[in-house]
Amino acid sequence: MCAGAWIPAKAWLAQQLIARAWQQHRASNDPLALPPRPWPWADTWPVAELAVEGRLVPALFVLADSSGESLAFGPGHVASTAKPGSEGHVVIAGHRDTHFAFLEVLRPGDRLVLTTQWKRRTYIVETTRVIHESRTDLLEQTGHAELTLLTCYPFDAILPGGPLRYAVHASLVATRRLDEPTAR
Repeated sequence: MCAGAWIPAKAWLAQQLIARAWQQHRASNDPLALPPRPWPWADTWPVAELAVEGRLVPALFVLADSSGESLAFGPGHVASTAKPGSEGHVVIAGHRDTHFAFLEVLRPGDRLVLTTQWKRRTYIVETTRVIHESRTDLLEQTGHAELTLLTCYPFDAILPGGPLRYAVHASLVATRRLDEPTAR
C-alpha cells in the first residue's frame, strides 16, 4: 500500500476503534469515569461525537486533545477552549485531507451536532472563512456558546501545513440532556 493510501485508511480504522471506546463510555453511565482508551497505547480518548445534520458526512469522534499525534486519528478538542458540552467557546481542530475534508462543503445555515456523554448541543453555522494561523483570537472565550472548527487551507494543497486555516464558526441553537425523555 502506498503512503498516500495509508493515511485515510489509518484515519478510518482509528475512528472505528474510537467509536467502540465511545460506546463503552456512554454505556457506563458513570459521570466521573474517563472514557476507555481506544487502543492500549493510546494517549488520548474520545470526548464527543460531531455530526452534520442533513449531509452525507459520517459522524466523527472528537479526541481529548489536538496534538499532532491525536489529529492523525481524529479531530481534537483544543485544550485552551471550553470543553465540549459546557458553556463557552469550544474549538475543535482536524486534518483537511481526512476527517475535516467535509468543512469545504459546509455553508451558513448548516447544523452541527456535538454530543457528549450527557448532552446533545446543536449549533448553526454562521460563517466560513480563510484566516492566517496567527489569529489566536479565534480561541478566546466570548461569553457565548459557540463552536469553531479549524483545519489547514487550501483543501487541495499538496504539501501539509502552511500559514492559512479554514475556520467554520457556529452558534448554539439548542441543548438537550440525554437523560431527558424526547418529546413525541
